Amino acid sequence: MTHWPADPGDPPRRVLAVIPARGGSKGVPAKNLAPVGGVPLVARAVRACLAAPAVTDVVVSTDDAAVATAARAAGAEVVTRPAAIAGDTATSEAAVLHALDAFEERAHAAVDVVLLVQCTSPFLLADDIGRVAEAVVRDGSDTAVTVAPFHGFVWRDDDPAEPGTGSGVNHDKAVRPRRQDRPQDLLETGAAYAMEVTGFRAHGHRFFGRTELVRTDPARVLEIDDPHDLARARALAPLLDTVPVGALPTRDDVDAVVLDFDGTQTDDRVLIDTDGREFVSVHRGDGLGIAALRRAGVPTLILSTEQNPVVAARARKLRLPVLHGIDRKDLALKQWCEEQGIAPERVLYAGNDVNDLPCLALVGWPVAVADAHDAVRGAARAVTTVPGGYGAIREIAGWLLGPSLDSLPDPVPTSHSK
Repeated sequence: MTHWPADPGDPPRRVLAVIPARGGSKGVPAKNLAPVGGVPLVARAVRACLAAPAVTDVVVSTDDAAVATAARAAGAEVVTRPAAIAGDTATSEAAVLHALDAFEERAHAAVDVVLLVQCTSPFLLADDIGRVAEAVVRDGSDTAVTVAPFHGFVWRDDDPAEPGTGSGVNHDKAVRPRRQDRPQDLLETGAAYAMEVTGFRAHGHRFFGRTELVRTDPARVLEIDDPHDLARARALAPLLDTVPVGALPTRDDVDAVVLDFDGTQTDDRVLIDTDGREFVSVHRGDGLGIAALRRAGVPTLILSTEQNPVVAARARKLRLPVLHGIDRKDLALKQWCEEQGIAPERVLYAGNDVNDLPCLALVGWPVAVADAHDAVRGAARAVTTVPGGYGAIREIAGWLLGPSLDSLPDPVPTSHSK
């Protein structure tokens, strides 16, 4: 990476971001691998750090092989954390100091500023990380921390043994001033910290000397400590995650495409005639998109829970392999990947409902159609602009194959009977 000078003409400064990510967690099992917006928490943190211009190197400190694999796949280096500082009582400072020493020994270079970035803050922006680093590198602070405006009245139990008897912490409970008449309180977000390395080693703590407060968007403040926090993060991801230009998958990112059927290639409705025959509606545009994927040599599979003749009929029409009547779609997908010699992280899976969640968690490019269940949208890395059954698969094919698909004729719906 390019080293970042504080001012033009200054010597380069090495800024190391350390992301502590243990394998164990009591509140949320395998928390640091939990996907939010279709991306594991540790990978989200790595990507944010890599996107911050001030950061020259990114290291994940972990004791877990699966976390290490996810971190490397996202572009970070990995430092294996010894058991002595990997337990519940170990401090983040201990992990950062160990990673700092290990990195400097490996790189044969000194670090000027070290960042502590927590992957349990899923909506931390690269800009926030950059401004925390700048506070130390450019502004001359010894340390820096992300904070957000806070207007709440904080209370504390006078006697924990007798709940209900409380005192105001940041206010006099007998006086309720208007918000604009109160001093501005700032909440430590727990997301990112920056420390000048010499002082950090001397004090062994993230706060020493002059600490600069870096204000961030309060709407993005969320720390994942329990399953409710994780559920909230997944619900917020479609609203807070902005997909930058170029972040949609391309052919270089994907080795195979796997498609759910009902609700993804159809509009999830079933029509029944007086003889009990069932019909579903599909979109010709999806057929054109799949044909283009096939011509481009992209292995494509239909994977469905439903055991219905219409699924097989549609697969024959599209000349695609199909696995249907599958109870554990994730196990079938994993086995198919092994048989094809394709790494799951190189697979795009498109789905719409909660039974697709295990498959979305398995692949590198989980995709939801526009009208998918909220949980599916929260677990997706990308979301189509059109609903299932209205050309969503054609849109995905366009992501992978580029603007050549734009010249296809405007499609019309067709139908298949069950």
